[in-house]
Amino acid sequence: MASILVIEDDPMLRRMIRAQAEREGHQVFEGSNGALGVKVFEERPIDLVITDIFMPVQEGIETIIELRRKSQDVKIIAISGGGRLQSVDYLELAGKVGADRILKKPISRETLQQTINELLQ
Repeated sequence: MASILVIEDDPMLRRMIRAQAEREGHQVFEGSNGALGVKVFEERPIDLVITDIFMPVQEGIETIIELRRKSQDVKIIAISGGGRLQSVDYLELAGKVGADRILKKPISRETLQQTINELLQ
């Protein structure tokens, strides 16, 4: 069993990811934006973070950078339905600043589970 932190501002998607991870036996914590997610991360050991890119208060790129400063070992999955604004591909940027995997929304349950399993091996 791993501890997973889901940082996502969409409560429905956050609950869906949580339910899926809990069905697999993982302990799940939540944050509705990057600032809250980092606070949760600082309070307990976390094995894997799943973070959205576009969120209020603190967005995902900044969150990934901050998490990487705090831990080189935590696995990070960046997710987004956005992607490219002007000439910047934010999912690609997430990979460059420290995300181990990037997934474009909508994400199938199978893809998410496979990615979680790969990173936690």
